[in-house]
Amino acid sequence: MYDYPHTHTANTLLWSLIREQLGYGPAELTHNSDPWDIWQSPDLVFSQTCGLPFRARLHDKVQLIGTPDYGLIDCPAGHYNSVIVVSSASTIAELKSLTGQSMAYNDGLSQSGWAAPQAHLRQANTPFETGPCTGSHKASAQAVVSGEADFAAIDALTWEMLCIHFPAVTNKLRVLTRTVPTPALPYITSMSQDAAVIANAVDSAMKFLPAKARETLHLKELVRLAPSAYLEMPLPTAP
Repeated sequence: MYDYPHTHTANTLLWSLIREQLGYGPAELTHNSDPWDIWQSPDLVFSQTCGLPFRARLHDKVQLIGTPDYGLIDCPAGHYNSVIVVSSASTIAELKSLTGQSMAYNDGLSQSGWAAPQAHLRQANTPFETGPCTGSHKASAQAVVSGEADFAAIDALTWEMLCIHFPAVTNKLRVLTRTVPTPALPYITSMSQDAAVIANAVDSAMKFLPAKARETLHLKELVRLAPSAYLEMPLPTAP
């Protein structure tokens, strides 16, 4: 997760430091493979998943290592939220105005792109139309810009990265509101590993990570959230 071209070098460095602390593990990260194959591999040492896949399908198949803290606005340590965005040219001024509007979403098993906004809008008694499934937060943002959807919910960290690296897209959008914070994207390992040892290695690696790489990844620290922090949240209705 968050493995974009601009984060590739920093992610590679973070893993090399984790591996150095562990004393074992693959020499390189696995990129561009099916995430479900990676997450469910009996040989998995270290990966990151989304909170919704963890609680919906993975919690009894993997171990939780810990949760990275990204220092996000108005979020407790180890938590994140979603920004609900509309076109900057839109007249939508309040949440209720999204009634009947179409929402682009990146994936039906995305906490930030589907579950969080669904819960937020239901709490506000604001029914919406399901718009296009885009495959990524960036594509959801672009769908709003192009008029394919009226709004979208973007992972707050991804939004910060998009604002830095894709201002041509984000400058055409406006943040309407933010969802309630939920536990951020967890680090996981297979049942065959020692999760506590890996957590200690990750913690040390983050401390040794150069400032530039930490800034690129927006990493602050590793937070030890209990699995219950994820599992106590209800599962959303599928799109």
